[in-house]
Amino acid sequence: MSGDFSAAHALLQAEVDARRLAGVSCATLRHGELIDSFCTGLADIEAGTPLRPDHIHRAFSNTKLFTTVLVLLLADAGHWSLDDPLKAWIPAFGRVRVLRPGATTLDDTVALERDITIGDLVTHQAGFSHGVFDPGSLLYKAYHASGVRGIGTTLAEQMDLLAQLPLGFQPGTAWEYALGIDVLARLCELATGQAFGNALQQHILGPLGLRDTGFVLRPEQVPRLAALYKGDLADPMKPGLERLDTTPWPGAYLKAVPRQSGAGGLFSTQADMLALLRQLMPGQSPGGPAQLLKPATLAAMFTDRVTPPLCVQFPDTGPIPSLGFGLGGAVVRRASSLEPAGAVGELQWGGLAGTHWFISPATGLAGVLMCQRHFGFWHPFWFAYKRQLYAAAGH
Repeated sequence: MSGDFSAAHALLQAEVDARRLAGVSCATLRHGELIDSFCTGLADIEAGTPLRPDHIHRAFSNTKLFTTVLVLLLADAGHWSLDDPLKAWIPAFGRVRVLRPGATTLDDTVALERDITIGDLVTHQAGFSHGVFDPGSLLYKAYHASGVRGIGTTLAEQMDLLAQLPLGFQPGTAWEYALGIDVLARLCELATGQAFGNALQQHILGPLGLRDTGFVLRPEQVPRLAALYKGDLADPMKPGLERLDTTPWPGAYLKAVPRQSGAGGLFSTQADMLALLRQLMPGQSPGGPAQLLKPATLAAMFTDRVTPPLCVQFPDTGPIPSLGFGLGGAVVRRASSLEPAGAVGELQWGGLAGTHWFISPATGLAGVLMCQRHFGFWHPFWFAYKRQLYAAAGH
């Protein structure tokens, strides 16, 4: 029994009608089987191109899920454990310093109290920052001034720059969404002897048949890249969209750049994301597709590795106590004004351009939502849609 998802569809249609979204598509699985799909609006407002489920989207931070899965796959193969120190692979990170609380200059630092681990990187507890969400902070300015946030360096060169800067906090003592995922991408290069994109292709994209996920579009894919728009950042519910043709940078995805970012460099499609999510649902029935990860590794993804009172938080939201963090995404600790009761235990995340994914072992539900609204991650429509989705699915 699939349920009646018409209320969830109507909610998304209202966002398009109100000009808060150009177009949106979504799909929901139960135990790997498609139980709902919906697509409405435009992929390109100016050209009048209807959005289709096969349109290509800027994945932005959805990239982090692919990177995390590769890290875990390499852990299963014996390359490392999550408790291993980062310095065993990149010695310079054993010598980084940590900003003193309240520091006003980059040289006001103290020594590391313990080593950064690979697990710290996966769960955003290593002490790095992101250089996106805290304009004006010491590390934000340093990341941009040094080139850490640029695209003109390789991952190896980025590590050299990053290791010269201090951490924002002692590893394991706080949670901050961070570029540590790029450090993981570099570790994947070191472990495989391949460029990060090639390692992804060999171990994940190729085996799963994900032909529409990558760093550079093939010529025949270019017409399927949906246009990117932004709304009013100060008032996310205000109607109106502005086209962004040079975000994340001019010519993005059309030609290769030195940086293959594990934190945010991929594009993808609804079908490719669903294929990955099918691989990550624990307890798939025998006879189904062979899963990439060992069962224990897969189960560990859904374990909250952030010790309360630490929780997911951003400068504009403050702490969100109902959300911890597992391996690859936030873990829903309890029902809240954001999450319905049925979502407890769910692993979920998304990207800044408005793409979202979730996996719920307790209900067998998993799904994706794809739109191209810049700063659309965790826009109010996402939480409202998910409440309707869980209600329709009987949870």
